[in-house]
Amino acid sequence: MTQSLELAMRAFEPALPLGVAYSGGADSTALLLACARKWPGQVVALHVNHGLQHAAAEFEEHCRTTCARLGIPLQVAQVDAKASPGQSPEDAARIARYKAFEALAHVEYAGAAIQSIAIAQHADDQIETLLLALSRGAGTAGLSGMAAHWQRGQMYYHRPLLQVSGAALREWLAAEGEPFVEDPSNTDTRYTRNHIRAKLLPALEAVFPQFRDTFARSARHAAQAQSLLDELAAADWLVIAQPATGLPLLQPLRALSPQRRANVLRHWLKKHHGVIPSAAQMQELCSQIEACSTRGHRIAIKVGEGCVERRGPGLAWYNAEPFPSGKQFRK
Repeated sequence: MTQSLELAMRAFEPALPLGVAYSGGADSTALLLACARKWPGQVVALHVNHGLQHAAAEFEEHCRTTCARLGIPLQVAQVDAKASPGQSPEDAARIARYKAFEALAHVEYAGAAIQSIAIAQHADDQIETLLLALSRGAGTAGLSGMAAHWQRGQMYYHRPLLQVSGAALREWLAAEGEPFVEDPSNTDTRYTRNHIRAKLLPALEAVFPQFRDTFARSARHAAQAQSLLDELAAADWLVIAQPATGLPLLQPLRALSPQRRANVLRHWLKKHHGVIPSAAQMQELCSQIEACSTRGHRIAIKVGEGCVERRGPGLAWYNAEPFPSGKQFRK
C-alpha cells in the first residue's frame, strides 16, 4: 500500500555520500529535504538545467537559493537536451539527465565521491509508466514499471518514493512550509504523461480508489515473472552461445521452444548490444531461425538500429545504418 514519506525514508539506506536529483519541483524538494535531515553533511543536490524552457534559469536560481538557505551543497550541470529527429523530447531529456548525473557524481564531496543518487519519482509516476507500457503492448519487462534501485557503471541509483503518492509529498511540504517551483510544462497535455495525470488518474481514482496499490502489486508480479525469465535466459545462453565467439548458435536455438528461443534472443540482444527488438522483428527473426535448415539459408533482418545476420553456424548483430549496398534486409 502507499506509504508516508517518513516510512519510505526509514527504509531507504543508500551508500553515502548521496546525490539527490533536484529540479526545484515539489517531489525532488521533499526528497532533498528528507535526505538532508537524515544524513546531515552527507547529501549533495544535483541540478540539471536542460535549457528547454524560458523558466530554466529561474528554476536553477531557485535551487541555488534554496540550497544556500538550507546549507546543502549544490552541483549544477547545463546540458543540451534537444531531441534528435525521430526521438521523443522525453527520451532526449532523460538521456541528457543521466549523462549529467554521471559527470556530477565524479565531483568529490567531503573527501569522497558520490556513491549513490536518489531520484524523486513516486507512486503516481509509477502508475503512469505502467499505463504507458500497457498502451504500447509491453511484455513483463515493461509491465514491471520503474525499478526501485539499480546500478549503472559504478553508481547506484535509487527511487525511494515509489510507494509515496504525489499528493502525500505536497501535503508534507505544505506542513513544512517549504516552497517549490511549478514546472509549467507539467500541465501541457500534449505530453502523454501529463494527459494521463490530468485525465486518466482522477477517473481511475473515482472508480478504483485503491488503484495505486493494486497496480503497483501487478507491477511487482510482472517484475517477479521477468526475473524468472532472465534466469531462464541466462541458463539457455550457456547452452546456445559459441564459446570461441560468443555468438548464438543456430542448431541449439532451433532445439528450444519458440518461447524460450525468443526469450534468450532478447537476452542476447539487450545484454550484449543494448538492443530491444520490436515484437514484429522478434517474430520475423524466430521464423527465419525455424526455417533455417540448410547451410546456405541466409538470415538478414533489421533489428533495432542494426541488423541480425547469419554468420556460419551462428548469428551476429551489428550496427548498420545505412545498410551495406547490395544487401536486402527484411524489416
